[in-house]
Amino acid sequence: MGKAVALRCVTCHREHDPLRVESTCPLCGPRRGTLEVLYDYPALRRTLTRASFQATGLPGMWRYLPILPIADTSRIQPLAVGMTPLYSFPALAAELGLSGLHLKDDGRNPTASYKDRASSVVVIVAQERGKKVVTCASTGNAASSLAGFAAATPLETVIFVPRTAPEAKVAQLLVYGATVYLVRGTYDQAFDLASEAAQAFGWYNRSAGVNPYLVEGKKTGAFEVIEQLAWDAPDVVLVSVGDGSVISGICKGFAELRLLGLLDRVPQVIGVQAEGASPVAAAYAGYRGGPVEWTDTEAMTVADSISVGKPRDIVKAVPYLWENGGRMVTVSDEEILDAIATLARKTGVFAEPAGAAAFAGLVRLSRSGDLAGKRAVVMVTGSGLKDVAAARKAARVRPIEIEPSLASLSEARR
Repeated sequence: MGKAVALRCVTCHREHDPLRVESTCPLCGPRRGTLEVLYDYPALRRTLTRASFQATGLPGMWRYLPILPIADTSRIQPLAVGMTPLYSFPALAAELGLSGLHLKDDGRNPTASYKDRASSVVVIVAQERGKKVVTCASTGNAASSLAGFAAATPLETVIFVPRTAPEAKVAQLLVYGATVYLVRGTYDQAFDLASEAAQAFGWYNRSAGVNPYLVEGKKTGAFEVIEQLAWDAPDVVLVSVGDGSVISGICKGFAELRLLGLLDRVPQVIGVQAEGASPVAAAYAGYRGGPVEWTDTEAMTVADSISVGKPRDIVKAVPYLWENGGRMVTVSDEEILDAIATLARKTGVFAEPAGAAAFAGLVRLSRSGDLAGKRAVVMVTGSGLKDVAAARKAARVRPIEIEPSLASLSEARR
């Protein structure tokens, strides 16, 4: 598809024709058969320079079109996806013992999450393949992202979310015109149902781990961080982890920049999971190269976007992070809620729980002295407006009700 040369299985390393294989490796099957997209890297290395991306003249993340699996630009939508702000906070950096701190605010994307980077690519690929219906399972963000980018196309969108998904995310889906099925079960059960439906009805499946093109959109966040820092790579980049697709994209983005000769040193990527949903962290702790081994768990965390007990991109995330020289850290729900409030009050960035989890990981590592003197970037992957109920918990204060009079106000302020 597009400029992709081949799809390579992460487990058996066999290469497949992108025109013949749609999702996972036919030999290794789902999960272990997760595919990665390959390009003609020698040719790209001869032609790409640091100035090449700006020279495309394309907006947002589409400036990286030379290394994305899209050949026809006619289906690129006008929605402003990517090139989200990278804010610097020197005072907070000093407080945490860092030499520098930047926040990458992907809550500024069209549907308010990092998942827009992936959906904008997948919607184009689906149309190139002649699909009529796109589907996915999601805790909310991936689904609303898919629905948002499919809305202005001929594609029909069918979504499966657990009935516990935050109301704001379900409302987004309905407004975008998606057919929404609230599954009486977990995200993992909704995922399995979406996969069965896609197979049975010939729908194009956007779900994590199944669709190899998700990581291609998600890697653009890594490209942007480096370009926005004038090609001066930070020491560490922290990102929350659920299925493992976003961290896979971040790691692949940095690796490709080095492979193309555009970056001499890659940042260490640090994945952050909630303690109640940490199977990727557990798998990484025991990984020493070779096949990935893991144990599925029951996920329980306030961070719904990373509440995943059966991670579908784990066989990609773990070795990608290993090759990066990265690490994993887990944080409690209390730390996540504290991070929401700290981010909002000290930076003005309003993050949903999963978006704040990466910052919670930064705080934990900073307090232990692990990041002393480092330059850090935190990927804030979703807006706090996605989960207002969690935000109310994080605030830990209530509004003060008064009468419409100055006397009542004065009394309340005593």
